Amino acid sequence: MIQPWLRHYPAGLEASLDYPSIPLYRLLQESACRFPSRAAIISFDGESGRETAAKSYRSLDDESSRLAAGLAGLGVSKGDRVAYYLQNSPSLVVSFYGILKAGAVPVPCNPMYQADELSHQLNDSGATTIICDRQSLTVAEQVRPHTHLQRVIVADAADIPPYACALNELLAQHAPLDPLPGITPEEDLALLPYTGGTTGVPKGAMLTHANMVANAIQFGRWFDYQDGQEVFIATLPLSHIGGIAGVMSVPITVGGTIILFPRFHRQGVLQAIQDYRATRFLGVPTMYINLLSQPDSAYYDLSSMGPSRTSAAPLPEAVKEAFDKLVGREVLIEGYGLTETAPLTHVNPPARARLGSIGVPLPDTDARVVDPEDRAKVLPVGEVGELALQGPQVMKGYWNRPDATAEVMSEGWFHTGDLARMDEDGYFYIVDRIKDVINAAGFKVWPREVEEVLYRHPMVHMAAVAGTADPYRGETVKATIVLRDDVAETEETVRDALNDYCRSQLAAYKVPRIIEFRDSLPVSSAGKVLRRELR
Repeated sequence: MIQPWLRHYPAGLEASLDYPSIPLYRLLQESACRFPSRAAIISFDGESGRETAAKSYRSLDDESSRLAAGLAGLGVSKGDRVAYYLQNSPSLVVSFYGILKAGAVPVPCNPMYQADELSHQLNDSGATTIICDRQSLTVAEQVRPHTHLQRVIVADAADIPPYACALNELLAQHAPLDPLPGITPEEDLALLPYTGGTTGVPKGAMLTHANMVANAIQFGRWFDYQDGQEVFIATLPLSHIGGIAGVMSVPITVGGTIILFPRFHRQGVLQAIQDYRATRFLGVPTMYINLLSQPDSAYYDLSSMGPSRTSAAPLPEAVKEAFDKLVGREVLIEGYGLTETAPLTHVNPPARARLGSIGVPLPDTDARVVDPEDRAKVLPVGEVGELALQGPQVMKGYWNRPDATAEVMSEGWFHTGDLARMDEDGYFYIVDRIKDVINAAGFKVWPREVEEVLYRHPMVHMAAVAGTADPYRGETVKATIVLRDDVAETEETVRDALNDYCRSQLAAYKVPRIIEFRDSLPVSSAGKVLRRELR
């Protein structure tokens, strides 16, 4: 059966690609051989608008091999889990590849985690080593007695506790590890990221070297990244799969230069795109919304930008249209992925993107829409059901959770928990998360549909829709709104205007019956609005 989406692939891209059976770190080694003097990482401080450090491919490859030797000297063995609890920095990138070269498994920990959150992830993963920085050392010290930690390595700090060791000293004291431990790419884990924190207890997704290598190749080929020529703006957290893949491993695969921000800074991003002639900026919708709200954004030269995938959350159509207009051509390309899929599975063809769609499946990736109650029943074109996936980027399963794995894996298909539909050309559209659907007196309301309408209103800066308990309807629709800075009307006037606007665009049962105004919305470090907190 020839899938309908194949005829919309970018010109010259095959339906099936070759994926070398190699460890993920081999892609760094290859780029270091081809582009030894090219800047792999340039640290950029958005606040000051200045470059703070740079590291070449030769240096990144050498230092990560030295760290691998240091870890081995400390007793880290193949398959051990090594957590990193770091802000975006060159030390994080060195640590990531050093852990891989030691044969160990990186466990990314959000640097915003507090003690309980960090303890859960360390204990669940069984991590025996943690690499932190001066900012996160206090929390790491707090949890150490209650976890399996045997080793604490501290980056970018001069004064460290006696039981810890300094990252810089490990690099200085060891020659590059040679030979490196043997890796079976299809079986050995390259990453153990945690997912599910917005909807439940976080679970570790077992991603193999083969998963990560395949997705890096799929990603780079789809967007036609040019070896040794791309410049990536990196503000996504490298503790999240979107950042790990999209702004670290994929750029390194093609010998790109990563302009690495410790954290997102809207004016700094605009300046860096202009000053470094950046070709790609992979962000989340909240970032694009903030760039659009920068008063002088129109005065920056963004003409170097090429097609760039958005991640983590649905891209409102109004935001895409406004950002593309700011750049001067279409650059924001919506795609879709999950932690469990390394992460990318769908993306719009850059020359044939469809507004509101996540695009089509990547090479070697199959997708279908099934009945959520009967997963064996494949639904016809246009009907809404659960999105199910197959592909070389799909995880092995959840760490130490066979029941949770069985719940999402069935007959070789991974069931995403997302509601979607497919059109006659094979383009897919995410309707919403199954758990986020609002049941208002028996009528189903998709939050994203209501949010798309709200984003088109000129007074709305950000919007999030969730269900809230209602004694009569069971659930009712509630909208939480952040207004634009220049809105001078009273809340009552704005509420009336939004109500009238929604009634002109939506069926009556979809119109928010409750509208709340806030200064900001709760978002995860990956940029997802936390509807659970709003509920």
